[in-house]
Amino acid sequence: MVGATIDGLERIHRETVAGRVYRDLRNLIMAGQVSPGEGLTIRTLATTLGTSMMPVRDAIARLAAERALEVLPNRTVRVPLMSRSRFEELRTIRLMVEGHAVEAGVRRMTPDGLDRLREIHDAFKAEHDLSDPDAGALIRLNKDFHFHVYAAAGMPSLLQIIEGLWLQIGPVLNFDLRSRSRRMTERAALGYHEELVRAALRGDAAAARAALVGDITSAGDFILECGALLTEPFPNMDG
Repeated sequence: MVGATIDGLERIHRETVAGRVYRDLRNLIMAGQVSPGEGLTIRTLATTLGTSMMPVRDAIARLAAERALEVLPNRTVRVPLMSRSRFEELRTIRLMVEGHAVEAGVRRMTPDGLDRLREIHDAFKAEHDLSDPDAGALIRLNKDFHFHVYAAAGMPSLLQIIEGLWLQIGPVLNFDLRSRSRRMTERAALGYHEELVRAALRGDAAAARAALVGDITSAGDFILECGALLTEPFPNMDG
């Protein structure tokens, strides 16, 4: 009886570690903390996360099934490359799905939620306006800003769909927020975020959606123009 209890606790522990590793890697990819084509090693990830290689292998298998990572024939793990056609497809879907989420989120956002939205925006603005902003911090805050609004919609299934889209698109955001681009110099992302905050404070769901559309479209146009995407799909991307 005691052995059965101990075995049960051990299984829960392993599942908890595996779940944490999966969530940590998933959030890393969604937040654009890795770049398309970047290689990852199981040993390095295990060391960084302070765990064994088994839960890392399990997490990589799950993320590969979600097309967030790919395992090449030589068993190298890397962040998938992105083609122009696939990027444009994902952007079109994002505009529809995230547009709906932001409208619903603004309609249902509480006063505390509005305060938190302003806090995230203020942190993004403070980092953005530094002479040498931390690109990693900008990318994380950008994700936090968007998902705070989406989560306010109170639609877990919708949020899960958006997370799946960001798993695929997140690394490509590096080309925007990690670049000393005209879009950064002109404060485009910051401007659209400010418009969205003002719309949320007014409870104007349509204006919030317009700001989001402007943000996604502007970032997408820059990424398409920067020449970093493949003109043809990468052979391993679709299995």
